[in-house]
Amino acid sequence: MPDKKINKEMKIEEILQNHPETVEVFLKNGFHCLGCAAASFESLDEGAKAHGIDTDKLVGELNEIINKG
Repeated sequence: MPDKKINKEMKIEEILQNHPETVEVFLKNGFHCLGCAAASFESLDEGAKAHGIDTDKLVGELNEIINKG
């Protein structure tokens, strides 16, 4: 089975709904308002930039978490 893949164009809400185990990574990286309205329309890249986070590093951490299982 191929690895699951999160990319920077995905909506934050979509990632959280499909992979609730990623909450820990988001919180660790300063995304403390995961339930805010922006999460439903903001891409991972947009959210990362708004929080001053390296998008590629965040994508790597998220994919590592979802592919552990």
